[in-house]
Amino acid sequence: MDLGLTDKRALITGASRGLGFATALTLAREGCRVAVNSRDEERIRAVAERIAGETGTQAVGLAGDVSELGIAEKIVQQAVQALGGLDILITNAGGPPAGSFEMFDEEAWQKAIDTSLLSHVRLIRAALPQLRKSSTPSVLTMTSYTVKQPIPNLVLSNSIRAATVGLTKSLALDLGKEGIRFNSILPGWTMTERVMDLMAFRAKNNATTVEEEIEKQTAEIPLGRVGNPQEFANAAAFLVSPAASFIHGVALAVDGGIIKATL
Repeated sequence: MDLGLTDKRALITGASRGLGFATALTLAREGCRVAVNSRDEERIRAVAERIAGETGTQAVGLAGDVSELGIAEKIVQQAVQALGGLDILITNAGGPPAGSFEMFDEEAWQKAIDTSLLSHVRLIRAALPQLRKSSTPSVLTMTSYTVKQPIPNLVLSNSIRAATVGLTKSLALDLGKEGIRFNSILPGWTMTERVMDLMAFRAKNNATTVEEEIEKQTAEIPLGRVGNPQEFANAAAFLVSPAASFIHGVALAVDGGIIKATL
């Protein structure tokens, strides 16, 4: 299937590793020109060079912490200047730390809100004028399957990521008439550095090993394994592509079937 991504212009935040990087690389392989972002300038420049080298497609690295006020707007402006416009926005940021409710003070909650909700708000708000100029505008917010099935000791993520899904659906209802598609994608357990950090947290709390915790978690996944970033990236690339032109306002789980709810 031709996804229709050739020469489309995409900004992907949180893209120096894990799911963000896999998605950016997959889009570039499909002919999409990409701007990738992370907080680490040296690392994101290297990532952009790698994507360009492997795909022969334009890739530019943009450094900045999108949880900080004013940075999202700056990143969008830089992406538009480098790419000549914007057709696709994929909003992603690192997840909040693991822990129980009483572990976190007001400052921790505010930081999590800035990272996992307001970064999406600010990026979308900054990108809308450019997306309105595109013939195939698409926004994809990256969240987690925990918005449908919360996980113990992830109270910050469980709570705040759900707000991002509510934001995405609201914008789908409000802006669909302008032809701008909004969707959210909900990864399950996928082999990334973030997941390894969570497994290490569990191992420490349970006096077990990381390997034991991965085995326990895998047993809860109907497919009997964790996912890999490429599987997630394939779904993400499809959702933002013109091939998915009538998919709008969905929260798609890429989770190996771990969500038990029927809806």
